[in-house]
Amino acid sequence: MTSQAAARDLALAAIHEALRGFASENELNSLSPDENLRDALELDSIDFLSFVERLSITTGHRIEEDDYPRLATLNSCIDFLTGR
Repeated sequence: MTSQAAARDLALAAIHEALRGFASENELNSLSPDENLRDALELDSIDFLSFVERLSITTGHRIEEDDYPRLATLNSCIDFLTGR
C-alpha cells in the first residue's frame, strides 16, 4: 500500500470515528464518497459541529470554521485531512 493510500485509509477511519453515534457502521460503510454527509446522515447544525469537534480531537488538528465547507463529503473530508 502506498503512503498516500495509507493516509487516505487513516483519514477515513478518523472520519468514521468522528461520526460514530450519528450513524451505524453499516450506514457509514454504505455512504457514497461524494454524498453530502449532512443530508445523508440528517446532521443538524449542532450534530455537524460535534462531528467537526470530534474530528479535530481525533486528528489532533484544529479545524477552523472557514474549513467547514471542505467537510461536506467523505472524499472532501479525506482530501482536507490528507492535504495538510
